[in-house]
Amino acid sequence: QLQLMESGGGTVLPGESLRLSCTAPGVRFRHYAISWFRQAPGKDREEVSCIQANGANSNYADSVKGRFTVSRDNAKNTVYLQMNDLKPEDTATYYCAGASYSPTPIVIACPENRFLEAWGQGTLVTVSS
Repeated sequence: QLQLMESGGGTVLPGESLRLSCTAPGVRFRHYAISWFRQAPGKDREEVSCIQANGANSNYADSVKGRFTVSRDNAKNTVYLQMNDLKPEDTATYYCAGASYSPTPIVIACPENRFLEAWGQGTLVTVSS
């Protein structure tokens, strides 16, 4: 069973950077596409990015395109979300989720929610001056 854990959240100033990590010890991590979501207080959950199981392709929400970069190191069972030029509107709890199957290529769209098999507990990112 996939068990995911996020880390790397914190409080930063606008314009600064953070790198989030999503790990899944003890599983065949390299077979799972990983998606990143975020949810701000009082707002709906927003899909941020996703990366193919082998890392070959990724996708981004328009709101983070050009500022966030997703990558993975399957040897370390870890997916990273590098977040640069952070803005106050990026403040949210960030979650990762895994899918071992999706009929839609990652370059077209991230896996639909119904294919996500597990979620992490979230890590809080606060961007404030």
